[in-house]
Amino acid sequence: MDVRHITPAGVVRCRPDDIETLLEGPGLVWIDVRYWDAETAQYLGKRLGLRERTVHDCAVRNHVPKLQVHADHSFVVLHAPERGERGHVHHIEVDQLVGRNWLLTVHGPMNDAVTLDAAYVETTAIARKLDSGRLRPTTPCELSAALVTVLIGRLVDHLTALTEEVWILERQVTGGHVGDPEQFLEELFGVRHGLLAVGTMAALSREVYGRMVRTAVFGDAGTPQLADLEDRFGRVAAMADGQREYLQGVIEFYQTRTGTKMTIAAERLAVIAAVTLPVTALSSVLGMNVIVHDATQVGQLVVILAVMLVMCGILLVWTRRKGWW
Repeated sequence: MDVRHITPAGVVRCRPDDIETLLEGPGLVWIDVRYWDAETAQYLGKRLGLRERTVHDCAVRNHVPKLQVHADHSFVVLHAPERGERGHVHHIEVDQLVGRNWLLTVHGPMNDAVTLDAAYVETTAIARKLDSGRLRPTTPCELSAALVTVLIGRLVDHLTALTEEVWILERQVTGGHVGDPEQFLEELFGVRHGLLAVGTMAALSREVYGRMVRTAVFGDAGTPQLADLEDRFGRVAAMADGQREYLQGVIEFYQTRTGTKMTIAAERLAVIAAVTLPVTALSSVLGMNVIVHDATQVGQLVVILAVMLVMCGILLVWTRRKGWW
């Protein structure tokens, strides 16, 4: 685990054994746990006064964002997106435990297909800002808000990449250059799934922070920051929903065009069937009696062919008047 002691004078990296001493003194303590195992849970649970349920939730995957408020700390679960194969979006869990003068961040279990670096995007960004002096929080709420701001930026970056793909797909549809239809459909619905995932993450996170605002988890001083984060999550969700509706319009346009082509093809097949069916019926009945090996009835054959031509002509005129071709 990484332990940092943050004061107005600067940021000092400390050992885990110094946590108890740091908590009793001035300043802010940030503890970042990369691997939450039984030993870490026991060590931090005792020193930070963590509840048994909270310790358990840090060790398992939490499928939805949530908030747990206790007397001396709050537990917040959020998710960030990470692009996977074939349009799949991985949910990267970021757990925060916010105390009186400390912040504990835990990285939840992940899919084996996701690289470890994907789990440390937010905490790495905050560590760089602290080390460079660009960030000097004085309360756990400020540090937590800075971390969530990076997560929101990650959502926006993912949404931006998906929006670029939406524009590319829209140009392919309107230009009629879709290539392999099956592959194109996979791309369409893969992007739509990505937009749905981003919108869902942002919407659920907005509900969590809406609850935090209404319960004033961090007091009156921290409420404006929480309200701002709630608003930003809501706007990201609205943008994702807007892009998804736009993409749905592109999908419906593509489906309508494909359906129209299929209808036209079906009409042409119906014309062919209507023209050839009577001719086929006539030839199947009379052909065996007119064309034979020993003596072909030339006169009858000519009459039958003439009748077939007349039938074809009449049917073609009729289908033309019906507007089938």
